[in-house]
Amino acid sequence: MTKFNVFLSLLFLMNTSDALIFNFTKEANLASWKVVDDGVMGGRSQGNFAINKAGNAVFEGTVSLDNYGGFSSVRHAFPEKDVAKYSKVLLRVKGDGKKYQFRIKEKRRDYYSYITTFQTTTEWQTIALEMHQMYPVYRGRTLNMDNLTPNKIEEIAFLIGNKKAEKFRLEIAVISLQ
Repeated sequence: MTKFNVFLSLLFLMNTSDALIFNFTKEANLASWKVVDDGVMGGRSQGNFAINKAGNAVFEGTVSLDNYGGFSSVRHAFPEKDVAKYSKVLLRVKGDGKKYQFRIKEKRRDYYSYITTFQTTTEWQTIALEMHQMYPVYRGRTLNMDNLTPNKIEEIAFLIGNKKAEKFRLEIAVISLQ
């Protein structure tokens, strides 16, 4: 990570420490992150999640539409986190020009997630996602429920599923709350 990116990451983290969801570094432990591809239903997409030389996480791979596939995701489960005083999720990312979903589960065992999409560029960007605009979805279908108004959360995820076969790459520096 360049000195400029380190500086931006530090500025990004000036929230209180309880606002931090994950700060990727060369020493980051990714044990709580799990790649889930469409292979769970017979698809052939393949994602990978690792730390690069700069100390950022890289979620990359290939989305395949074979065998009714079409998505790749990476999930991070963590102990219950109080988010009642926050309204936004902040992402410090560098993408590939593609659209991704950001997903939240209030309880890890909920069958549905609250989602929103964001568009990436090939430059570093800080993206602010309004939690109250995140809506409930299960297996690609919007549910007839209220949007997210969380007090506590237990899981976040990134997902790519743009209904086309494509390679993807999303570099992530920090995930925080505001």
